[in-house]
Amino acid sequence: MEQLDGGRALSFCGNNSTAYSVKNGVLNNPCFVDALNLVPHVFLLFITFPILFIGWGSQSSKVQIHHNTWLHFPGHNMRWILTFLLLLVHVCEFSEGIVCNIRVMGTNHLHLFMPAFMGFVAATTSVVYYHNIETSNFPKLLLVLFIYWVLAFITKSIKLWKFAEDKGAAQYLRLYITALLVILYGLLMAVEINVIRVRKYVFFANPQKVKPPEDLQDLGVRFLQPFVNLLSKATYWWMNPLIIGAHKRPIELKKIGKLPIAMRALTNYLRLKDAYEDQRTPEDPDRSPSIWRSMYRAFGRPILLSSTFRYLADLLGFAGPLCISRIVEQLNSEKDVPEGNNTTVTYFENYHMSSHELLQNSSILAVLLFLALILQRTFLQASYYVTIETGINMRGALLAMIYNKILRLSTSNMSMGEMTLGQINNLVAIETNQLMWFLFLCPNLWAMPVQIVMGIILLRHFMGSSALVGAAVIVLLAPVQYLIATKLADTQKITLEHSTDRVKKTTEILKGIKLLKLYAWENIFCDSVEETRGKELTSLRTFAFYTSMSIFMNAAIPIAAVLATFVTYHILNEEGPSPSQAFAALSLFHILVTPLFLLSTVVRFAVKALVSVQKLGEFLQSDEIGDDSWRNGDISVSFEAGKKPMGMTKAINRKQPMRYQMDNYEQPTRRQMRPSETEDVAVKVTGGSFTWGNNLLTLSDINIRIPTGQLTMIVGQVGCGKSSLLLAMLGEMQAIEGGVYWSNKNRNSVAYAAQKSWLLNATVEENITFGSPFNKQRYKAVIDACSLQPDIDLLPFGDQTEIGERGINLSGGQRQRICVARALYQNTNIVFLDDPFSALDIHLSDHLMQEGILKFLQDDKRTVVLVTHKLQYLIHADWIIAMKDGTVLREGTLKDIQTHDIELYDHWKTLMNRQDQGLEKDIQQDSQTTLERKTLRRAFYSREAKNQIDDEDEEEEAEEEDDDNFSTTTNRRSKIPWKVCWCYLSSGGFFMVFLMIFSKLLKHSVIVAIDYWLANWTSKINNSAETGTDMYINGTRPTNTAVQDSYYLLVFIILCAAGITLCLITSLTVEFLGLSAATNLHHNLLNKIIHAPIRFFDITPLGQILNRFSADTNIIDQHIPSTLESLTRSTLLCLSGIGVIASITPIFLVALVPLAVAFYFIQKYFRVASKDLQDLDDSTQLPLLCHFSETAEGLTTIRAFRHEARFKQRMLELTDTNNTAYLFLSAANRWLEVRTDYLGAVIVLAAAAASIWSFHYGLHPGGLVGLGLTYALTVTNYLNWVVRNLADLEVQMAAVKKVNSFLSTESENYEGSMDASQVPENWPQDGEIKIQGLCVRYDPMLKPVLKHVNAYIKPGQKVGICGRTGSGKSSLSLAFFNMVDIFEGKIIIDGIDICKLPLQTLRSRLSIILQDPVLFSGSIRFNLDPEKMCTDDRLWEALEIAQLKNMVKALPGGLDAVVTEGGENFSVGQRQLFCLARAFVRKSSIFIMDEATASIDMATENILQKVVMTAFADRTVVTIAHRVHTILTADLVIVMKRGNIMEYDKPETLLEQEDGMFASFVKADM
Repeated sequence: MEQLDGGRALSFCGNNSTAYSVKNGVLNNPCFVDALNLVPHVFLLFITFPILFIGWGSQSSKVQIHHNTWLHFPGHNMRWILTFLLLLVHVCEFSEGIVCNIRVMGTNHLHLFMPAFMGFVAATTSVVYYHNIETSNFPKLLLVLFIYWVLAFITKSIKLWKFAEDKGAAQYLRLYITALLVILYGLLMAVEINVIRVRKYVFFANPQKVKPPEDLQDLGVRFLQPFVNLLSKATYWWMNPLIIGAHKRPIELKKIGKLPIAMRALTNYLRLKDAYEDQRTPEDPDRSPSIWRSMYRAFGRPILLSSTFRYLADLLGFAGPLCISRIVEQLNSEKDVPEGNNTTVTYFENYHMSSHELLQNSSILAVLLFLALILQRTFLQASYYVTIETGINMRGALLAMIYNKILRLSTSNMSMGEMTLGQINNLVAIETNQLMWFLFLCPNLWAMPVQIVMGIILLRHFMGSSALVGAAVIVLLAPVQYLIATKLADTQKITLEHSTDRVKKTTEILKGIKLLKLYAWENIFCDSVEETRGKELTSLRTFAFYTSMSIFMNAAIPIAAVLATFVTYHILNEEGPSPSQAFAALSLFHILVTPLFLLSTVVRFAVKALVSVQKLGEFLQSDEIGDDSWRNGDISVSFEAGKKPMGMTKAINRKQPMRYQMDNYEQPTRRQMRPSETEDVAVKVTGGSFTWGNNLLTLSDINIRIPTGQLTMIVGQVGCGKSSLLLAMLGEMQAIEGGVYWSNKNRNSVAYAAQKSWLLNATVEENITFGSPFNKQRYKAVIDACSLQPDIDLLPFGDQTEIGERGINLSGGQRQRICVARALYQNTNIVFLDDPFSALDIHLSDHLMQEGILKFLQDDKRTVVLVTHKLQYLIHADWIIAMKDGTVLREGTLKDIQTHDIELYDHWKTLMNRQDQGLEKDIQQDSQTTLERKTLRRAFYSREAKNQIDDEDEEEEAEEEDDDNFSTTTNRRSKIPWKVCWCYLSSGGFFMVFLMIFSKLLKHSVIVAIDYWLANWTSKINNSAETGTDMYINGTRPTNTAVQDSYYLLVFIILCAAGITLCLITSLTVEFLGLSAATNLHHNLLNKIIHAPIRFFDITPLGQILNRFSADTNIIDQHIPSTLESLTRSTLLCLSGIGVIASITPIFLVALVPLAVAFYFIQKYFRVASKDLQDLDDSTQLPLLCHFSETAEGLTTIRAFRHEARFKQRMLELTDTNNTAYLFLSAANRWLEVRTDYLGAVIVLAAAAASIWSFHYGLHPGGLVGLGLTYALTVTNYLNWVVRNLADLEVQMAAVKKVNSFLSTESENYEGSMDASQVPENWPQDGEIKIQGLCVRYDPMLKPVLKHVNAYIKPGQKVGICGRTGSGKSSLSLAFFNMVDIFEGKIIIDGIDICKLPLQTLRSRLSIILQDPVLFSGSIRFNLDPEKMCTDDRLWEALEIAQLKNMVKALPGGLDAVVTEGGENFSVGQRQLFCLARAFVRKSSIFIMDEATASIDMATENILQKVVMTAFADRTVVTIAHRVHTILTADLVIVMKRGNIMEYDKPETLLEQEDGMFASFVKADM
């Protein structure tokens, strides 16, 4: 044996003859002990490799995500942590062995480091092996590991025992390492035994069956952070497929799946609620629980965990400066100490070293620094992740809590304004988010002070008392930063007010753009927007100033601190510090600045969180609705309970002729009600007095009953409490005395249609079915009863059209009919309808009454309660309740009232006659409804070219359709939009761009110069201090150095001052560059849009244009500048850092190449994924907020229907979806940061290795090593910011791109070929119009709408134009104003071709009244005459002609009375009259009316026709008729069809042609 092994053993134990002697016993030969230690490692490798290879072969066939994969064995995390520690100790053992081996002269002693190396390999293998066994759930194979741990434990123990026998071993490092290893192996053995104990997979008869966690049986869960192994958790390895896959195809909601159960809103809500409710003690039930305490109870543990991670990370963070100072010191001392004075200590002829010596080796320090950085970053990211997850969980819980409270809020709270919708929306959108952010940042609150104190202690250690001066500078400037931060928040509020104002004005302009163009008023309105924008820009300027101050402070504080420290040091010590001190101090200052800068933010958030919690507390304590027996919100009411008992008698058919006399009316035969039969009473109220909670009785002394299966009507004047009575029965009011009794003990769902219609943001169908199962027949019947079909046909997607968000606004009548349809469709016993006819015209209400209420509901024998003002329906009622002033005046059948209360009956009769006369007036063909339908049709079909309701960017869609194959889309998705960036910068002005780039570069070069100068200065002192002793004798040296020193100091001060100044300049230039870009972009956008041709507004949805002015402008104003600043700063810092390292140690560049490649790929993948996830987060947030505000608005309806449970479910789903997106977004950020941080650590390692390597070859002085390493450390901090900011900037640049796409629209041609001065002052004086061969189209791409039209209109003629919809009537009126593309022929007015005129002149000399009345917010005077050209008399005269004089006189302020947005405070008819008055104010000789009388009742219209004939006797009037009888009195009638003139003559002549078109129109209209 000896001979065979001799060759190998020679090198293993060194070639000393005594090394192999076994005289003292085998175990006393250290070499043999070390060899023994190799055995377990080799054993493990031999056994595991074959198993792993076989395993890998079969593994690949398995499904990627299989739930077994995530099944952890007991002690999983413990095992990973112990293995990591084991690896770490092995590294120490190995490095110690290597160092010893070098120190021992002579041959190699392999046994010093070989076992350590093998141990390292074996430990790594053990964990890989374990992971594979765990994923394939095959615990029997763990026996191998168990045997390994036992063997290793035994062999190491022998070694330890041998060491302990040696007397002098106590000071050796190796003793301690071995002891550590023994402990670790022992612990691992224990973990392994524990697995056997729990899983019983061996030595036991029945192994335990295990099931994967519930989440993973459901394959919808894609968020695997809680289920993967520790390493994958720490590095987010499981995110790889998602993030890399995003490159190929965008991440959609399906891809991110569901949330794990522990993170769902429901789970967390229950936790928070328990913690909240537990605080209500039996002794003190009314005490309001503290939200802080409940949050701590529910979510305290993860926060503590996160704080622990945070402390560990912060402590490890200080390893950087310490290692740097030691490395620099080491290299400087090594340079001076000649080699070869080794004093060896031998133990068995082997050299051992103490721990102190190990730490003096610079290479080992570099490795330690690397490990410390890796650990520090891992802990830091783990801490961030845990807080973010907890924050998201808490937000989900709070949202659920708020929602549950909303569902229980007492109605009076809402209506009496204690809790406005705005407040609730703020709670949801702002307060919960602020609490979430506070939670994200709260570990900083207690981690940062510790970090700062530690930093200052270390500084004191390096630099002595002078460090305190520098620290003082930092600490004293912190409050200033806090001040700036609060100022910023205030300015932001003011800016927000101005921008809301501006968006409101812009919306008005866009809604009335057609009118503004026809009246040539664009510029006036444009200026008013510009004025508001001016105010907004002023506050933005302040905002920019404060932001730049904040950035400046952040950049300048470290420079100032360094300056203060070194100047003080110089004054106290008469000379500069050594390089090791200097650079340790430098990197410490860099570490200290971040917490101080953040501290101000964190404190601000803490203050905000206090306010938010207070608001939340008040909200959660506010009044709730009365607690009835049936109100147990969490039990969802089964639909069955609401169904009716079958087998009712057939309903009596009660169709009667529609017009009826009241007297000879007999009640339908039906058995008399006996009061004793309670089951015939659906609802009974006895002795009830109800209040809305303000102690004033709204209803008093109410005794009523609602008979089952009959139609009850409640009538009375406005405000007598009819609606309140319904709500009181539904339990929405507080009962002071008496009560409401329902026939079955607890009330089931009641179908309720409120007076103010309430719709969900969902499809029309969903609004009607409202969660009930869809039944086609029933649905159709309901739609017919409510005559909704024609309206549905107009919608772009029929009844699948979404209502609401997408800008599809239905009129009041349409909304109301959908609400009634909802009540009819529900399969409930009882239906409450609150004034369903208020917004409907007579035809619709008759139809609804007959078909819907009498037929549909009564055939089903449902109990109906109807509140109405239409008394003519009373004869249908089975039971009538008449109310007055909050009490019941009469109750009974109509017959009872007829006999007992003649007075009331006669009163009703007179009212009814009045209503009947109203009927006659109302019977005109064209009712309000048809008008509503017309406006709806216009809203959609004016966009005939692109029927996109979506606010999607058409350009982007087009691009994506072109190239659907992978490679191209992939490239497009990862490209940075350089063109857009350039466009943004250039709109900021070239001088500013140049200034920014120049000052940025200069600033960074100055900062590098400061540090470089410091390095030179310190190393010079060092050198002179060491070499000087022989050269200068007798005290001559110090003076010289002092002179030199003060020179260094002076330059240093000058450089620092320059650096601080440049920081100020750059931070200001960036912000103000952004400001000027924003100013220009908005200005150009506004002008482009306002001067765009009318066609542009027909094609482009209003919402899309508005988005450019609101969301996109906001991004350009506030977000881009700071992102740009941050991006340039972090990029330049990284580049300057790498540049410095490379210039000091050029060999570093070799390592840089692979790092750069890795970095490129990381950022490329991340940017794409981040953008998708950000979009998902945004798009899932909106529905959530909408759901909250909808619920708050429709509370009474939801509670009446008993749909609380369904709405809660919906809220939980929406919250979870949003939380999933947000979680993935934060996990993706962690993914990026972990990777960039590891890259940074590798950069530090590479820099250190390069310095040490080149040092051994004597290439450069030691001071610069410190410089290089300090820079390497800063690069680590800023790498991830480069990528994060790049991704943000890319998302934000999309706003610039969208704005830009509008900047390329063509404007109308405002110039014309004539000059305005050539047009006569009073043109057109006569009003003679010649139309010659006129051809008109809306767009060069479309077919012409008017084809070769010829007409001649004499001055002063009254002309009527008629024709079916789409015959080109309106296009002709637009042609007079040159609003459409006239591509052939011409219109000559008073001898001038209108196409040659400047638009402003042409449009300001003609007047038109449009079909849809448009009013602007402001005063009446502003609406009639925005140019402020006319006298008051002229305005009054116009109002008098328009029949408005008396009404305006009655208003407060007369002509200066307020008009609200869109003229909502006047009726539609009045608005139309204002528009007439507006046209009269302009005394032009040509006057065009485009179906202007459509929304006015007959009487007013007749007056107007007379007025037009008299007041305009001498003017040319062109009327586009909508009802033909309005133009029977005209001088000339033109009948059009499909863009051609069919008939052209006097109306009398045309009527004689019986088969003519005009004659047929008149017949149809009669």
